Amino acid sequence: MAEELMSAASSAPESARLQQAVLSVVGPVFSFLWRIKSVGRDQLPTDGPAILAANHNSVIDSFFLPVAAGRPVSFVGKAEYLDGWKTRRLFPALGMIPIDRSGGDASARALDTAAEVLDGGSLFGIYPEGTRSRTGLLHKGHTGAARLSVRTGAPIIPVGILGTRAIQPPDASMPKCFRPAEIRFGRPIYPAESTSVTDARLRYRQMTDELMFEIRALTGQDYVNEYATKAKPGATETMPAAGTPEMLERRSSADVLRPTGP
Repeated sequence: MAEELMSAASSAPESARLQQAVLSVVGPVFSFLWRIKSVGRDQLPTDGPAILAANHNSVIDSFFLPVAAGRPVSFVGKAEYLDGWKTRRLFPALGMIPIDRSGGDASARALDTAAEVLDGGSLFGIYPEGTRSRTGLLHKGHTGAARLSVRTGAPIIPVGILGTRAIQPPDASMPKCFRPAEIRFGRPIYPAESTSVTDARLRYRQMTDELMFEIRALTGQDYVNEYATKAKPGATETMPAAGTPEMLERRSSADVLRPTGP
């Protein structure tokens, strides 16, 4: 399995060309069917690596994000998604790299594969919440995007995806056409060096909290300081629109820490 993952990542140029060809065909169709609006695309690099970190409300998010970005975007996805004959062809053409998540080292394998994609100069998409939000709330982020950024030097681009929950809610089998969607790209977050393991872990958490604050600002979602996988129905204690004083203070500190360039 490890060899398959390395092969998938090392073939990134070929995959990117296939994705670009597919995007040139399906992009206009998607934009017509769902009126996809892209805001802040100038925040994306015209070439070279970047981590697109977005909120996640619908399975269709991964289809809309590359269309809005105008560049191929690779994602890591469950290998089971490729069991069907349709998805076996469609998902890789749209940038999905299959990962076997049955083992205990699945997270490490996913990060290794993502790092290969970024080292190849491509865009990589990630959902810090770890899974789709069942309630539409924005949940606490996992630190994978921050770890990738520090490891590869690639900037994180916060992304706010709006409208996809109405197009295809979590339990819906098919998307509703002729509904609007908007993809908003925020300003890049650049990695900062850590001098020890303890400092690194703290920086991962700080970068992730800053990222979720930016996504919150882009989407207007209420924020829940709880992982989506642990969220319980009815547990909807949220943070105010402007964020908590701690988040605001952390965001201010991040402005000081962030360099002016990659």
